[in-house]
Amino acid sequence: MTKYIFPVVIEKDKHGYFAYCPTLQGCYTQGDTYEEALANIRDAIQLHIADRLASNEPIPEVDTVSLTMMELEIAA
Repeated sequence: MTKYIFPVVIEKDKHGYFAYCPTLQGCYTQGDTYEEALANIRDAIQLHIADRLASNEPIPEVDTVSLTMMELEIAA
């Protein structure tokens, strides 16, 4: 069994929570709660990786992840 570690971003919006894995293009999901979104993105990543392995596609590797918040004031 191979162990993979991927960054995951979960954002709250007006409909609940949106989750995605920036390393795996097109790998995203949503949930009504944070916990549901986290479980759903885990499932989405597992399916994405299984599909890549079945197609003999390489699995992207991530060395580092940087996350920051930026506050901007923009004149209207």
